[in-house]
Amino acid sequence: MDPVALTTDRLLLRTVGPQDTDAVYAACQDPDIQRWTTVPSPYLPEHAQGFTEQMCPDGWTSGSMFTFGVFLPSGELTGMLGITMRSLGVGEIGYWGTKKHRGNGYITEAAVAASRWAFTKMSIDRVEWRAEVGNRASRAVAEGAGFVIEGTLRSSLNNKGVLRDCWIGSLLPSDLGLPSTAPYLPAKE
Repeated sequence: MDPVALTTDRLLLRTVGPQDTDAVYAACQDPDIQRWTTVPSPYLPEHAQGFTEQMCPDGWTSGSMFTFGVFLPSGELTGMLGITMRSLGVGEIGYWGTKKHRGNGYITEAAVAASRWAFTKMSIDRVEWRAEVGNRASRAVAEGAGFVIEGTLRSSLNNKGVLRDCWIGSLLPSDLGLPSTAPYLPAKE
């Protein structure tokens, strides 16, 4: 699949390439990004190069991972967001925001835009979000984007070789006022 670009009122979401390697490298020097995400630590220039020049393009080509850089109209990187295909009709969202731009709602806005795209263009009927228990910033983004927190999964997230408990949430097309591609029959308790 060829990469797509998405726009919101304040942002441009587009794939990253070699021109973005330095910005990705600089952003990933943030200890919070290294702590709460699965990026390597320490984060070296070759990690950024492999991400922008191989991992991101390969994900789009194979249809397995759709990665967007989140940019201001000026071209400044505010964060990164990806949707990785987990099973038929299910994608998992992951993201980080640059330290300078946290608290402005950019990643929440990008999460809604990317999820809307996944629901309307990729036949996805469920976007899952997972974050290590304690990552309150990630949870705030997910909840702000409309994700329903469904619980805690024990020993479910491997971050740098250590199994950790994680929160899990989901967003369905109906949460954004969109139809599903398959019928959905919610459980009655």
